[in-house]
Amino acid sequence: MRPATRALAAAGFTRLEQLAGQPRQRLAQLHGMGPKALAVVEAALAEHDLHLA
Repeated sequence: MRPATRALAAAGFTRLEQLAGQPRQRLAQLHGMGPKALAVVEAALAEHDLHLA
């Protein structure tokens, strides 16, 4: 498992839809969630017309 995936799972996020509306800053504070991981999450959300807060 990648560090960002582990960080999200540890925070209780197991599905992409659960990230929609979450504050970007909250995710950035998770250990393992760097700028590249956040960009990947935002791109994946955008593919489903979803966004971070």
